[in-house]
Amino acid sequence: MTQILPSRTLEQRAKAVANAAKLLRSGNTVALPTETVYGLAADALKSEVVAKIFEAKARPRFDPLIVHLPDLKWLECVARIDHDSQGLIEKLIAQFWPGPFTLVLPRREIIPEIVTAGLDTVAVRISAHPLFAEIIRTFDSPLAAPSANRFGRVSPTTARHVLDELDGRISLIVDAGPTLHGIESTIVAVRNGRMELLRRGPITAEELEAFGEVFFAEGVQRPEAPGQLPSHYAPLTPLVLANDPFSFAVPSNKRCGLLAWRSMAGAKQFAEIRQLSSRQDLREAAANLFRYLRELDRLNLDLIVTEKLPDEGLGAAINDRLCRAAK
Repeated sequence: MTQILPSRTLEQRAKAVANAAKLLRSGNTVALPTETVYGLAADALKSEVVAKIFEAKARPRFDPLIVHLPDLKWLECVARIDHDSQGLIEKLIAQFWPGPFTLVLPRREIIPEIVTAGLDTVAVRISAHPLFAEIIRTFDSPLAAPSANRFGRVSPTTARHVLDELDGRISLIVDAGPTLHGIESTIVAVRNGRMELLRRGPITAEELEAFGEVFFAEGVQRPEAPGQLPSHYAPLTPLVLANDPFSFAVPSNKRCGLLAWRSMAGAKQFAEIRQLSSRQDLREAAANLFRYLRELDRLNLDLIVTEKLPDEGLGAAINDRLCRAAK
């Protein structure tokens, strides 16, 4: 059985930090909260330990992992920074670290190939979650930590979601309540002084444009970073994305649920409705996205219809997740 440790009180928090660090040092996988989603963490510098992440998640080895750093001093230990990119990287780090922002850079040999799926680059970030930060500083070494769910499924934003996915497959879940952002980090590759957006996330393309032109990764043949596969973040229930769910024709004798952006009062064709944000707030919508998808997925529906959001800012990141879930 997988153990869950709460962290509400100072005593609980100290116990959770000590137990998590001890298990990580002994080569176990531990589910930890971050500001984005819950991650499944293991020692990033040991191939045989990282392999346990792939086994627990049933994750294919060609999909690289993000490496979380205890502090900025570790960056040049795990990655190379070319002269043309140094100024831009320093500005991005100053603005977005710690936070939901991942950089893809040339890797150093200290990072095992299993972490990078054999690529010559590594994805790195520093989490802003205070409990994750305390645990990784106590562990005092980088952690590989993809989302703590079965591969391709809806990412977990609570400890209960992790348990539903990985009970019996991992040693420990540290419970710190719901995550803040609710979707995974933004991923940017910096090459020759320019930014390429590999995965949309809480740091939007518009925010990145303050630092220069943003290029968008298209037609990816092999993932350079997590979340680039065409099909991902998917519930078990079939899902479709609709521009106008008001006019969606529900098939006869089918129970359909709706994940809505706008108010859907009176939409009687849907058996269940979840509205991402009654205030039309994109950050609230992102925080609710995976939780509501999981709720609808548990209701024995025949189909989940999702409404497309405004395709700008954080709405573009949410649409990206919905498009991949629908494939």
